[in-house]
Amino acid sequence: MTRVVAVLVRRSMAQAAPEGVDRDEFLEAMAEDTYELVAGLELVTPVLVTSVPGLDEIVWPGTEVIEIGEDEPLRQVIGRLQGDQAVVVSADAPDLPPLLIGKLFRELGRAQITICPAEDGGAVALACGLPAPEWVDPHLDDPDLVATLRAQAPGRRMVATGPGWHRLRTPDDVTRLDPGLEGWDNLRALLKAH
Repeated sequence: MTRVVAVLVRRSMAQAAPEGVDRDEFLEAMAEDTYELVAGLELVTPVLVTSVPGLDEIVWPGTEVIEIGEDEPLRQVIGRLQGDQAVVVSADAPDLPPLLIGKLFRELGRAQITICPAEDGGAVALACGLPAPEWVDPHLDDPDLVATLRAQAPGRRMVATGPGWHRLRTPDDVTRLDPGLEGWDNLRALLKAH
């Protein structure tokens, strides 16, 4: 079974940069940290999906980089992934515990879609089999994503959720990063320098 974990980077994620921190540097550091988290997982193929040109320099050699439009729907993004199962992780979760990605794959054994909900609405990550079920039209920033997908699903128990996490969507969200957690090294260095 081929499992793909795609890190989704959109230019709009740079708006979470704190005052005095260059938005492009912030976005690149955050995306690189999230990618490094994914690339360190065993038994998965990392992919970078981005609307930001030039980010191919942050990935390991041989990693597939898929360029998308800033507003390209997630359904189309998922449709461009190759494999049996996929998780799409929002790049604005650089300190996401890898265990949560594993739990999403595990839940695919009982549901067609599994979601790691974001604490402030929407989702940090979404998993599904490939190709995605025809009824799925997800948006990671939909504040009621789980309810929306359950309403779209043709039957009960087709949408499962795992433990939630946080995303960096505003400059204040940077305070949610736990200095005691491993990872997010690039973002940590950038913020420390400012």
